[in-house]
Amino acid sequence: MNRRSFLKKSFGSLLAFLGLSGGTYYYAREIEPSLLDIHQEIISSAKVTSEFNHFKIIQFSDTHIGFHYSLEQLEELVQTINNQKPDLIVFTGDLVDAPNDYNWNTTLIRILGSLDAKYGKYWIYGNHDHGGYGTNIVKNVMDQAGFNLLQNQHTTIKKGQESFVLAGIDDVMLGNPNLEKTLNQIDPSLFTLLLAHEPDFADKTINYPVDVQLSGHSHGGQVRLPIIGHLYTPLYAQKYVNGKYQVDHLTLYVTKGIGTTRLPYRFLCKPEIYVYTLQSN
Repeated sequence: MNRRSFLKKSFGSLLAFLGLSGGTYYYAREIEPSLLDIHQEIISSAKVTSEFNHFKIIQFSDTHIGFHYSLEQLEELVQTINNQKPDLIVFTGDLVDAPNDYNWNTTLIRILGSLDAKYGKYWIYGNHDHGGYGTNIVKNVMDQAGFNLLQNQHTTIKKGQESFVLAGIDDVMLGNPNLEKTLNQIDPSLFTLLLAHEPDFADKTINYPVDVQLSGHSHGGQVRLPIIGHLYTPLYAQKYVNGKYQVDHLTLYVTKGIGTTRLPYRFLCKPEIYVYTLQSN
């Protein structure tokens, strides 16, 4: 850590301590984590064909169920997502916080299974999904809930006579991501959307024919302060933290996610889902 980063984090931590120990503590722990932003984005590309004009994709990520995020909250989230009437739903990793400690039950499968999208539900592994011996457990739950895993794989979303590519890589931290294998034999003229849990992977994605990358992992920092911004983000979410970035030809979107981890706080960093609407140029 360089001197500037050290001073920023030290000063920010002091302000966070003073602020959260005062009147904002209750808000950061009890109120903001239960709020939800519905973030609307238009993805415009010459590669998006007329068949997919106004096609709606919803991304949710980092629920971290079990760590101050309940199944009741998840059920409300699912209702909110379904109310948006998505054509396609993608989940970009970290379903539960600690798979080895979580009390797995059929209620979770029922809730996730009630998510509805005409063109399917897809997901990728996050680091917490692989951690705690969760790899097979999480996959079994998502399989039963009707989600399709993209682990160094791609699929073709078809509508009428047109199509686009939806791809997903394995988790960067605890998995074995292989983008070359993931994109093997795709048609580069097709619009290509990549799911990658860790946003900083974008610096590798730009070497491939990918148009848009959707990521999570960062939580937006969870605690953000005026002027200073976020205080901490995990490995592989330190360069791209929140929002939209243009990285060479690649457009990257990083969601702040739904749940919390490590600390049960959110401050100036509300949970969110992304609603993307494809637009044909």
